[in-house]
Amino acid sequence: MVRIRVLVVDDHRIFAESLAAALAAEPDVDVSAAGSGPAALRCLDRAAAEGRKFDVLLVDADLGCHAHVPGARPAAVPVPDGSEDGLVDGISLVSGVRSGQPSVRTVVLAEKDDPRRAALALQAGASGWVAKDCSLSRLLTVIRGVLRDETHLPPALLTGVLRELTAARKHRTESERLVESLTPREREVLRCMVAGLGRKAVAERLFLSPHTVRTHMQNVLGKLGVHSTLAAVALARRAGVGPVDLGPVGRIMPEESSSA
Repeated sequence: MVRIRVLVVDDHRIFAESLAAALAAEPDVDVSAAGSGPAALRCLDRAAAEGRKFDVLLVDADLGCHAHVPGARPAAVPVPDGSEDGLVDGISLVSGVRSGQPSVRTVVLAEKDDPRRAALALQAGASGWVAKDCSLSRLLTVIRGVLRDETHLPPALLTGVLRELTAARKHRTESERLVESLTPREREVLRCMVAGLGRKAVAERLFLSPHTVRTHMQNVLGKLGVHSTLAAVALARRAGVGPVDLGPVGRIMPEESSSA
C-alpha cells in the first residue's frame, strides 16, 4: 500500500492535533502536526534529509494570527511550539514550500471563504482551498486529488477567484509595461529601491552622485506614475522585479561608465 505523508500546520493546537488524529485513522495516511510556520519548515527539512518527504501540507489560512491556548493538553500528535521563532503566515509558508520543496502539494484550510486570499494562495503555489468545517471524507478527496495534480476550490469561490486572478494578471501586465519604459539604469535604481536602499546607499552602490541618484529616482516615479518609493516598490513587485543582489559592490553599468 502506498502511504500518503501529511503534515498539518495550525497554531490552534487542539484543532491541529484532532485533525491529525482523524487523518491517522486512515490506513493509507501517515500524519504529523506542527504548530507554526518555522516548526513546519523544520519538519519538512528533517523529513527530506531522512528520505521520507511529506506529500501534502495542510496549512491554516490564518497561521500566525491565533493566540496559543495556555495549558492546552495534546490530543494526538504533539505540536511543536514555534513561538520562539517568530510568526510565518499561511500564504508565505505556501510560497516558501513551493520554492524549497516543489514536490510537496499544499492545501489551505480556511474558516471562511475569501476569494482574494484564495487567489493569493493559488498564486503562491497552493493546490487547494478547503473550509475547516468540511467533512473528513471531503478533505481526503482533496488530499488524494492534489496528488494527481488537481486543483480544488469550493464551487462558491470559483467565480470570485477567477475574477481576482484575472484582475491580478491585468495589473501585472500593466506594471510590466510601465517597468519596460525605464532605461537600464533606472531599472537598476528601481531594484535598489525594492531592496530597501536609500539614496546614499544607491549612490555608493552604483558609483553615482546622490544628485544623480535623486534624478533617476524622480524619473522612475514619474514613468511609473506613482508618488512615493513605497508605491514604486509595490508596482515593481507586481511586475516581478526583484531586489538588487546585496553582495559585494563593484559593478558599474557599461552604458553609464562615462555619462552618469
